[in-house]
Amino acid sequence: MTNLTQSNTWQQLKKNTATLPHMRELFANDPKRFEKMSLKSCGLLLDYSKNRIDKEGLGLLFALAEETQLSAKISAMFNGDIINNTEGRAVLHTALRSNPEQVIMAEGANIVPEVQQTLAKMTQFVASVSQGEWKGYTGKTITDIVSIGIGGSFLGPKIVSQALRPYWQKGLNCHFVANVDASSICEKLKNLDAETTLFVMSSKSFGTQETLTNTLSAKDWFLEQGGSQADVAKHFVAVTSNVAKATEFGIDADNIFPMWDWVGGRYSLWSAIGLPIALLVGMDNFKQLLDGANQMDQHFAQAPLEQNMPVIMGMLSVLYSNFHDAQSHVVLTYDHYLRGLPAYFQQLDMESNGKSVMLDGTQVDFNTGPVIWGGEGTNGQHAYHQLLHQGTALIPADFIMPLQSHNPLGEHHNQLASNCFGQTQALMQGRTYEEALAELAGKDTPDADKALIAKHKTMAGNKPSNTLLMDKLTPTTLGSLIALYEHRTFVQGAIWQINSFDQWGVELGKVLGNDVLDRIGAKNDATELDSSSNSLINLYRQGQI
Repeated sequence: MTNLTQSNTWQQLKKNTATLPHMRELFANDPKRFEKMSLKSCGLLLDYSKNRIDKEGLGLLFALAEETQLSAKISAMFNGDIINNTEGRAVLHTALRSNPEQVIMAEGANIVPEVQQTLAKMTQFVASVSQGEWKGYTGKTITDIVSIGIGGSFLGPKIVSQALRPYWQKGLNCHFVANVDASSICEKLKNLDAETTLFVMSSKSFGTQETLTNTLSAKDWFLEQGGSQADVAKHFVAVTSNVAKATEFGIDADNIFPMWDWVGGRYSLWSAIGLPIALLVGMDNFKQLLDGANQMDQHFAQAPLEQNMPVIMGMLSVLYSNFHDAQSHVVLTYDHYLRGLPAYFQQLDMESNGKSVMLDGTQVDFNTGPVIWGGEGTNGQHAYHQLLHQGTALIPADFIMPLQSHNPLGEHHNQLASNCFGQTQALMQGRTYEEALAELAGKDTPDADKALIAKHKTMAGNKPSNTLLMDKLTPTTLGSLIALYEHRTFVQGAIWQINSFDQWGVELGKVLGNDVLDRIGAKNDATELDSSSNSLINLYRQGQI
């Protein structure tokens, strides 16, 4: 067993978890439970009262946080210490949304001025496009952006842009490409005009296979539509650290935006990777996004653990993963603009904490990295919420909703809110057999049938959830919300003593994928692998089954 699972606090948490009463009873015994277990910060309100936890359990969770030196680990991240031990890197995505007067050191230098220089360069570029000063090769203004990336450089810009749709500037549209399947980029390009299209290519190395392949295809399309190699500079910009490759491609050095080793892909939307966001919503709104995240950074760095929103959410996730054997966690958004958020949090959490080895190389003997999934709450109510209410698995849930709609219309938002709050109530209290039977009283149904139906209508309840509210979905509140989940992810990894900032599983897939590509192209022998892989490659070569 690891020292973590052998600790006295861990064992006390097991006992506390095993003896807790139903949440119905917890609420009945404490009318002020919501007041005691809700927290407001950075434009967000977190109600965590509908969780399987009492005062003693919360105290034990915070004790576990102290024992695993969570506060010191938070400070180490913000101080620029090398906490990504397998790659020898600092983790400083928080510097991307820092205030200009802050001093943040990395490799002996204050990196804030360089971040501010990049923001200034983005501001100038965004203004030139939005004001129509940036012209295509025939003198026409830009109407369409095609953002090409993969992983965080795709998901971050796409989902944040989608969430901020009410703030889009007139006259611009954006299309996001990641999938190397040719159908993806072909469908995007079908209705575009090369004369008015700007491509933003995001790849730290300028060599990520999927991104480079899509970018080369985009360039071929541009040339076929009438552009020349010299015109590429007017229609392609890049976010990369490989200036040489980007300029060789034809991109003007002035239109290359930097990336840094201390920013991981899934944490990069705050950098120039967010250029598509800035183009769509304007630089002022992009800076408000950064400001919201910075507010959450300051809260995370300074608030006591017991009043710290990311810490509370992260520790509750540890509770369910390790003491209730919860294998997944569902994120439910009650706002159409936030419909993509679960996919973003999925990558953030699962790529970060999908690990089985601790920092010192010890094999874990506890659950890490739950499966993150979800979608629009109202749609889910007519689909997978059945599993949440009556399934055998315990699935903690997060409900996210703004109190005000960007599109107030009749009773729509009232119904949306009633669904959100009603679902959390139903998950918590459930329905007893006696209550179900009482609901059937007076119906013209035989008693034996009533008894059977009542069993099917019984729900255990005691299903945990958090509710996150904001006044309105704005760039600032969105920044706070995303940073909240970033730090929640960090908290889990800190308690589990794993490296949340490498992704060797992803890297292995890339390496083996390149090897298979060579074998498909007959550069390497296609008979040296396992029988399944060999057979699949040969079938692909034949083009038929």
